Amino acid sequence: MIDKNAIKTIVEEWLQDSEYFLVDVAVEPDNRIVVEIDHADGVWIEDCAALSRHLQERLGAELDDYELEVGSAGIGQPFKVPQQYAIHIGKEVEVMPADGKKLHGVLKAVSGGSFTVTVQEKQRPEGKKRPVTVSVDRTFGMNEVKYTKYLLSFK
Repeated sequence: MIDKNAIKTIVEEWLQDSEYFLVDVAVEPDNRIVVEIDHADGVWIEDCAALSRHLQERLGAELDDYELEVGSAGIGQPFKVPQQYAIHIGKEVEVMPADGKKLHGVLKAVSGGSFTVTVQEKQRPEGKKRPVTVSVDRTFGMNEVKYTKYLLSFK
């Protein structure tokens, strides 16, 4: 069986001088290896093919019993690594906090293991009858939310 860490090492070696970053490596029970990479400007198929060839050259015959799939992290999939948060600053995201109430907002900042999202909330000013919508910054720990993902907009 191919070791997941060995694949990560080979992928990191290939990514070393590029702006791509590793999102995930999975060695699945059905003898399928899935490598996900990402880039601020999107992932090019030529680069996926080059990484696939690099893995085939490095692993050689060890790959004979496996199906290798190299691709980009899915656009509507939850973020898995901090770099994905960083490349989506200024874009609309969906956050599922631990309390289970989805939030939609603009990813404002990323720092260490946390991120800040600006959301629109209705608040009732003191002495007023009707609530008003205000922008509120909410900060979350990346490990404290169920998921965060980019919201695709067709506006």
